[in-house]
Amino acid sequence: MTPLAARIEVHGHRGARAVYPENSLPAFEYALSIGVDVLEMDLAVTEDEVVVVSHDATMNQKLCVGPAGAERAIHKMTYAELRKWKCGTLPHADFPKQKQVAVEVPRLEDVFKLATKTKVHFNIETKISPKTPDLAPTPERFAELMLAVVRKYKLEDRVILQSFDFRTLHAMKKLAPKMRLSALFPFNTSEKSPDYLEMAKASGAGILSPHHSTVTPERIAEAHKAGLSVVPWTANTEADWQRMIDAKADAIISDDPAALIGYLKPKGLR
Repeated sequence: MTPLAARIEVHGHRGARAVYPENSLPAFEYALSIGVDVLEMDLAVTEDEVVVVSHDATMNQKLCVGPAGAERAIHKMTYAELRKWKCGTLPHADFPKQKQVAVEVPRLEDVFKLATKTKVHFNIETKISPKTPDLAPTPERFAELMLAVVRKYKLEDRVILQSFDFRTLHAMKKLAPKMRLSALFPFNTSEKSPDYLEMAKASGAGILSPHHSTVTPERIAEAHKAGLSVVPWTANTEADWQRMIDAKADAIISDDPAALIGYLKPKGLR
């Protein structure tokens, strides 16, 4: 049997967007069916404070179709108005094998309902930025709304809150000190990747989530020595998966979790 320490967790990025429309119930259902350890997703909040699963704070018209002249900012429309948008029927340029299925933007609780009878965990990103305060609640209110749904389904011990905006991490730490927190690293090829330990200190997080291209064995070893976990995003090729294995990453976030699982199994890492 593979030692637990050698096992690499698989996070299905936005469910499994290589196969189904991102952040949709079919994507999450598929990810559960193939045995992911963690469902990765993104959150936005509607005008009437419904917590919904969407990568973009404004509806992406390359992926979704709404009524003519409709409001695009999720935080400026009610959940009823948001439901008029349909996603998943437009071809995705980056994922030609993605199945075209008409879907609505789900609520966070819709995803939790799918998974409450499983052992899957959830890696949930708050889509918020100080540069666009009108597109999200305050960090404190965002954390409150998310936590209310998490506690409704008694899933606090199975949730990771991740964000590029550490304000929500700090807010959640005050509300739920035991919830796991993950610091997402911005990816900019023109700048040096942030120092891992400095990011941990700034965020208060026990999990670091850098772009996979910036990961090195030395950086992960330093993080592990400090008691931190490293969960790189978003690796989709065998060459990148092998680099993460060699660097001793704790988990890998991937758009194609089934292929990743298939790659890990023969190596005894699942």
